Amino acid sequence: MTTLPLWCLLITALLPFWLAFWGSAVRRREPGGLDNHHPRQQYATLEGKGARLWAAQQNAWEALALFTAAVVAYGYAGGGGWLGSAACLVFVLARVAHGVCYALDLATLRSTVFIVAFLAALCLFALALL
Repeated sequence: MTTLPLWCLLITALLPFWLAFWGSAVRRREPGGLDNHHPRQQYATLEGKGARLWAAQQNAWEALALFTAAVVAYGYAGGGGWLGSAACLVFVLARVAHGVCYALDLATLRSTVFIVAFLAALCLFALALL
């Protein structure tokens, strides 16, 4: 297996943190500023972009679990070849786009790139099973 799937896994693992930092910048602009003593309570009161970034972060953690399993299965099966690499790249690009679409309130496009990423992960499982 090439290292590309592992690089993609690293980027995917960093996405929730990127979304958290972006969300923190939005929370700083909230009344009272960033509440680092009770962040979960502040998350519950967020609206608009802040709420969407919080949801995007949660979704990124969920996607990380699926992609990790897909990369492990692909690697365990001896993964290699251009199709697996392409699926990994498509997954990462779609997940980055997903976070951006979430923040910008592009709901239909967000759902589309979610499906693209999901299918890319399923492709890795399919390659592992073949």
